[in-house]
Amino acid sequence: MKNFIIYSSLFSIFIFCCKPAEIQDEKPKLIVGIVVDQMRYDYLTRFYDRYSENGFKRLLNNGFSLENAHFNYIPTYTAVGHTSIYTGTTPANHGIISNNWYDKFLKKSIYCVDDSNYQTVGNNSSAGKKSPYRLFTTTITDQLKLSQNMKGKTIGIAIKDRSAILPAGHSANGAYWLYAREKATWVTSSYYMDTLPGWVNAFNNTNKAEAYLQKPWNTLYDVNTYTNSITDDNIFERKFTGETTSAFPHDIPKLRAQNSNFSLLKLIPSGNTFTSDFAKAAIIGENLGQNDDTDLADFLNFLDTEVGENKYTIFLTADHAAVNVPAYLQSIKIPAHYLNTNDLKEQLLKITQKYFTSKDLIENMSNYQIFLNKEKIEALGFTKNEVAEKLVEEVVNFKGIYKAVTSKTMHSSHFSEGILNSLQNGYNQKLSGDVLMIPYPATLNGGRTGTSHGSGYSYDTHVPIIFYGNGIKKGISKKRYDIIDIAPTISNLLQIEAPNSSTGKIIDEALK
Repeated sequence: MKNFIIYSSLFSIFIFCCKPAEIQDEKPKLIVGIVVDQMRYDYLTRFYDRYSENGFKRLLNNGFSLENAHFNYIPTYTAVGHTSIYTGTTPANHGIISNNWYDKFLKKSIYCVDDSNYQTVGNNSSAGKKSPYRLFTTTITDQLKLSQNMKGKTIGIAIKDRSAILPAGHSANGAYWLYAREKATWVTSSYYMDTLPGWVNAFNNTNKAEAYLQKPWNTLYDVNTYTNSITDDNIFERKFTGETTSAFPHDIPKLRAQNSNFSLLKLIPSGNTFTSDFAKAAIIGENLGQNDDTDLADFLNFLDTEVGENKYTIFLTADHAAVNVPAYLQSIKIPAHYLNTNDLKEQLLKITQKYFTSKDLIENMSNYQIFLNKEKIEALGFTKNEVAEKLVEEVVNFKGIYKAVTSKTMHSSHFSEGILNSLQNGYNQKLSGDVLMIPYPATLNGGRTGTSHGSGYSYDTHVPIIFYGNGIKKGISKKRYDIIDIAPTISNLLQIEAPNSSTGKIIDEALK
């Protein structure tokens, strides 16, 4: 599941065009940011022999690899990851604090890119009522356009709307994402345009998605040779609706009717291929990377042909990593946990009833944060800080919670290292809750099959960062770097200003 820069997710791609300053050496025509969905660093080493010579191996053997790169905040969710990569800062500054969060001003839960001020372009659904307005800062893409007086193009492409919109920034010429129900088409928002370009309509009319759902999903190699993975049919994997086993092959033509038809593309590798096809169509349709401008995009062999070897630069990373399935860890006697959030909320209500004679003081609990009702608290003669402090004191006694702090602690104290530093980097004084909780390592809520992400522990934070191509040295580094260091490094390579709230540092040892 890849996310590039013309930009795509499962696969995300940005495309920028800009004219380089005459006093500089030739800059790359294209910057390609590959953001793999849910990829831990050790996947590079553990499965190295399964990668093709022209894919991961090409980047690792000829690029510059950071072996100790981490996300430096909590929560490690998709929207937050993409935003932090391209803004060079954390939720404390850029304002995207989760995929969904409780808005304490609107008194309701919101989705990071929803915007009712705009309409769908491409069909009659509500899928296009989106924009990047909740993003407080600029991205690399914004800064590149600013540096050239808004010349050039920025285009985002992703299966997920948030993965197309947020990295492409505020000034993108377009962002496209997949609408997959009764058919599969690429749509956008009226934030960017009023009608789809001709090349998008032409691609949608090819109905390529149908071909991808006519093929079974099987392994690339003989399934018995996958010795670095656990048994194919096991109790820790989720099954498609209609299946009795999780083993390969998966009969996609038969399963599609019971699994939301074209939405199945979001769950299988063919979704990557379909997105790649659209990204190629965008590069050709928008005539990108063919002049003296700088673009951001992806795909190695395609770029060699269309742009030219040594005329583009790539960085590869992930939007977050993932924990091993806790049920599996438990089965081999490694500590792991499942937290029942309903039980946790009931315990919190008992605390407020016991100490403050009310169960109405908590407005919302989500993303391991508690939002308090200030008006009701003060009507009882208490302060919000009093209630928050008591909740912190008591909630750590709940069996699933390891640490807890108040918002007051977050903005009045400084944590320079460790997991509380990550929590502080993810805390936004304007948007975050009044109490923040951290579960034990290897903890999920929900069912016992499948995995997820979101924590500040290394299994969620340790991801690859590889640079390759124009302006990049060949080598490795074992120094600690953060995900927010990518944006200032690429900005320095392009000799443009870093995003306006960037807090990362330039990885100078990777640059020629």
